[in-house]
Amino acid sequence: MNTAIINLLRKVALIIVLAGAVASLCLVIYKSRNNNSLLLRALFVIWALLPFKALTIINIASKNWAATVRVALYILMLILTVVSLIGYIGILSPSGTKPAFVFLFIPLLSWLLIGIAVPIAASRSKKSLSKKNSV
Repeated sequence: MNTAIINLLRKVALIIVLAGAVASLCLVIYKSRNNNSLLLRALFVIWALLPFKALTIINIASKNWAATVRVALYILMLILTVVSLIGYIGILSPSGTKPAFVFLFIPLLSWLLIGIAVPIAASRSKKSLSKKNSV
């Protein structure tokens, strides 16, 4: 794949993740406006923002990964951000679901996907790099 396209995809993914983090922050603050506990609101904000921070850090760490693996990471970043925002808005929430459940479940699901996809991607990247070095 063309390096320029990969770099563009990387920049787009980073921008989308950062915008998603800001939108998530706003949605957490808005949906928790009736909660009087400042500590609980702060914990929800941190919990909702941590997957976005992790994706940003992983993006930085992936600069030496194989191109196909980086593209998969960028696509994961885009998908997790869009799905998170759709969930936070409440489009997919079953009726009667409290906002707190959504803001607990979506970051947990994001962590699970990151925890599964990133180690697989990193190991595949190491394998492809070692094959290139051995040839």
